Amino acid sequence: MRLTPKSHALGLASQERMKRVAEKEQKSELFLSFFKTTSFRPELMNPILERLDSAPVKQADKMYKVFSRPKVKMEHMLELDEVRQFVAEHGLNREVLEQAEIQVKYAGYIEKEKSNADKLQRLENIKIPPNFDYSAIKSLSFEAREKLEAIKPVTISQASRISGVSPSDISVLLVYMGR
Repeated sequence: MRLTPKSHALGLASQERMKRVAEKEQKSELFLSFFKTTSFRPELMNPILERLDSAPVKQADKMYKVFSRPKVKMEHMLELDEVRQFVAEHGLNREVLEQAEIQVKYAGYIEKEKSNADKLQRLENIKIPPNFDYSAIKSLSFEAREKLEAIKPVTISQASRISGVSPSDISVLLVYMGR
């Protein structure tokens, strides 16, 4: 889905494909919103959870929360009348159901990766002085000092991508540089 607009701009994806992707994205978001705003009743959810050897719930909560459990799949959520009814009313196809499930299951991972990308972007703006003396920082690992002296990265972000330079080495550099 995320590459279709680029391929369309290059003339590789048709307007029809763009339209289908946009519709799939819209319906997936609508379905996700349904899960985030709709609560389940424990007496309906617990038999499903018990069958899956997943801990039962004591009180009602949003469907999204229980759906994000590893053992709970779309097929299990479709056992709930409200979910089946929503799917039928909105004409959601298999692709939309799969996309929604992927987004629920990987939401934490995706958020973490976005956070890491943002952090790397911020580190790209922190310049390392050209004549920086890494050997003066005894808290850096020996390997990191050696590699940083040899490669002489221009930014902290570049330094973080050097093999042998650990996240703790980057933290030490940031502290040493007053960040």
